[in-house]
Amino acid sequence: MTSVNDIRSSFLNYFSREGHEAVPSSPLVPRNDPTLMFTNAGMVQFKNVFTGVEKRPYSTATTAQKCVRAGGKHNDLDNVGFTARHHTFFEMLGNFSFGDYFKERAIELAWNLLTKEWELPRERLSVTIYQDDDEAHALWKKVAGLSDDKIVRLGAKSNFWQMGDTGPCGPCSEIFYDHGDHVWGGPPGSPDEDGDRFIEIWNLVFMQYEQQNDGTRLGLPRPSIDTGMGLERIAAVMQGVHNNYDIDLFKALIAAAAQATGTQPDGDGKTSQRVIADHLRSMSFLIAEGVLPSNEGRGYVLRRIMRRAMRHATLLGSNEPAIFKMVPTLVREMGQAYPELVRGEAMIEETIRLEEHRFLKTLGRGLQILSDETKDMGEGAVLDGATAFKLYDTYGFPLDLTEDALRTRGITVDQAGFSTAMEAQKAEARKSWAGSGESADDKVWFAVADKVGPTEFLGYETENAEGQVTALVKDGAIVDSLKAGEEGYVILNQTPFYGESGGQVGDTGSFKGDGVAAEVVDTSKHHGVFTHKVKVTEGEVRNGQFLSLDVDHSRRSAIRSNHSATHLLHEALRLILGDHVAQRGSLVSPDRLRFDFVHTKPMTPQEIAEVEDLANAIVLQNSPVETRLMGVDDAKASGARALFGEKYGDEVRVVSMGDPTGNTLGWSVELCGGTHVRRTGDIGLITVVGESAVGAGVRRIEALTGKAARHRGNENAAIVANAASLLRSGSTEVLDRIEALQEQLKRSEKALSDAKQKLAMGGGTGAAPAAAETINGYNFVGRAVEGLQPKDLRGLVDQAKKQVGSGIVAIIGVTEDGKAGIAVGVTEDLVGKVSAVDLVRVGSAVLGGQGGGGRPDMAQAGGPDGSKANDALIAIREALAS
Repeated sequence: MTSVNDIRSSFLNYFSREGHEAVPSSPLVPRNDPTLMFTNAGMVQFKNVFTGVEKRPYSTATTAQKCVRAGGKHNDLDNVGFTARHHTFFEMLGNFSFGDYFKERAIELAWNLLTKEWELPRERLSVTIYQDDDEAHALWKKVAGLSDDKIVRLGAKSNFWQMGDTGPCGPCSEIFYDHGDHVWGGPPGSPDEDGDRFIEIWNLVFMQYEQQNDGTRLGLPRPSIDTGMGLERIAAVMQGVHNNYDIDLFKALIAAAAQATGTQPDGDGKTSQRVIADHLRSMSFLIAEGVLPSNEGRGYVLRRIMRRAMRHATLLGSNEPAIFKMVPTLVREMGQAYPELVRGEAMIEETIRLEEHRFLKTLGRGLQILSDETKDMGEGAVLDGATAFKLYDTYGFPLDLTEDALRTRGITVDQAGFSTAMEAQKAEARKSWAGSGESADDKVWFAVADKVGPTEFLGYETENAEGQVTALVKDGAIVDSLKAGEEGYVILNQTPFYGESGGQVGDTGSFKGDGVAAEVVDTSKHHGVFTHKVKVTEGEVRNGQFLSLDVDHSRRSAIRSNHSATHLLHEALRLILGDHVAQRGSLVSPDRLRFDFVHTKPMTPQEIAEVEDLANAIVLQNSPVETRLMGVDDAKASGARALFGEKYGDEVRVVSMGDPTGNTLGWSVELCGGTHVRRTGDIGLITVVGESAVGAGVRRIEALTGKAARHRGNENAAIVANAASLLRSGSTEVLDRIEALQEQLKRSEKALSDAKQKLAMGGGTGAAPAAAETINGYNFVGRAVEGLQPKDLRGLVDQAKKQVGSGIVAIIGVTEDGKAGIAVGVTEDLVGKVSAVDLVRVGSAVLGGQGGGGRPDMAQAGGPDGSKANDALIAIREALAS
């Protein structure tokens, strides 16, 4: 038997040998088509290549594309589990030519793969073509040798493909496989074509025209090829089964579903097991890409898928979370082809388990309400919309889950009434918000959020995407456009730009579109809406416009490194300083990081070095940075640290880094909604550059990472090298040399101070007399000395008082910067007759100072004007004489 994995590899290898570039599957969340909820075909990632907007280094390609059809126009959700071939998740195998080859080569490649490589019986194959495509008809006869009865002409509804109302389009040719006359159904185009005997396995689209606005079609200068083959369908053919759920991949998943729910794989619960097996793939791949269950947008579709599977688990008798246990089986079956499953396994399990736990808590109560409200209803009755909304709003029942639960009884739901109740709740929310104390300027954001809904954030997985403009704001008001030279805010349906929150600054970058360009200077969040502050540099940004969105990669990379480093430093601080350490605010920017933490005293150099070493040890591990979705209480119970000042909902992202020690999730485990590196080694290097106080019991640590940290290290090394050169010493001897110079300087300063003191008391240069003079019957010694420091004045005054025996001493020292200090002393026998404080204030006033203080026998003051030193001594003499 050929396994699903073998078929996928065989297809890709075949086209690779035929010169096609094997291109990895694009994400399920489209980056280049904001009109799509999810990627639903293999050509989505090549849309811009086909239209000529984008150039690739290859002209042919082959892919195995993961697809989801569970919302919007392409919605197979309700049929899944009840039919043989409907899935919410499927893989589309395809080969593409961007102007390289056309119909004949495409038909030849397809026919050779099916009949020669895979050896499918030719007699079981037939094709359809567009009714006017005589060229395709002739080629199928020429290349495959098909007879006319095996080539069926059909109309545009079946066999003409269009990308949209305008743009590339062309006829297509579908290849069908006959499962045999034991299965009911007729060939395509017959009255019994809806049967399951003849199954389409491959569609070859011949893009040869461009649809114009006026309905005309022009020939494309480079006709192209886009094909799609459902892997599950071809696997059923090649494994000799008719039902997709009987192929090896689904058998393994169904067996896991049976084991998780305690049932038999082939029992009465077969349909429910199929639903669970199918939905497990959708939910797991979406969660791996960062989509999380919510009540809006893609998250709502994911929640619908998850809760539909969980509802079927309860129908199988499971009253405990069970589906999350199936994830390892899925990873084993598909992880080699899609490594994102392996990387995200922990988060996938936690997210599913959490949603199961929440669903089961409310399911019983919700079903009881549903039963009570419908107990008297019969087939054909309609449940009122208000009750359906109550189940949605209070118990988390998506509308379609209520409809699903009532479908078997033939009861429908008043959808219009449901919408009315939803609008009424929004109106009440507006009233509540208006009185919440929010600033008046914020009202516009509430209005925008109410109008367009929350923004889908793509930034965990990508830095480039396309988005559609849903609102524009300028000067606090909603506007229709922003013109070149104007500044304002752009709101999109989806964005890779991170809005400032949790200490992480908002992203910057650029928007581009048809004739328009804008610089994004900041991004923030208001009521779930991401607001991009822009300056339009070219053209005009308008509502409804599609834009290419590009985050500044180097800036985002630096921010990611700094954010991840804060987590590592936080844990290192706790381990080195103690469990009392808790974060009290942070800033994560591209050029540095800082955060404040509880600690009562300055860190020692040794503690800083230990914290730095410990954090860098985790960097060197180069371990994966893993993210899980958990309930906030479960997250805290697991050891995850919540940050001060952050508001958390019931569901939180838990970021873990480093090999686990005491905590099984990781070395550092925190609740965080920011963006982070993929592996700790991506941080490169962490260097602490500052530690200081910001308040009572709160310290601040600042650090650099990566290139900035390396540059700081290089700068410091250059400083040491220059210092060594100036000191004429080796780099390792710089500190010893500086200490020796400091000691030498101290000795020189002491000798100079002693010389100046001797000069002050020995006469010489000032206007003051060398010896005591008599004023008003008192001995008086006054000196003014250049270069004397204020700290030396008191000692000199005491020394002079001893020399004079009885009298008053006033000494003024003028510093090198021209300021002055003054000290006045009075011998003990004159205290009470003369006040040192009064005299020092007289001198200080002349020096430009204010006041002075001390004791009656010793006072000191200063002033900014040392040039008035002698005038100050004269003023003291005059005061003493009066």
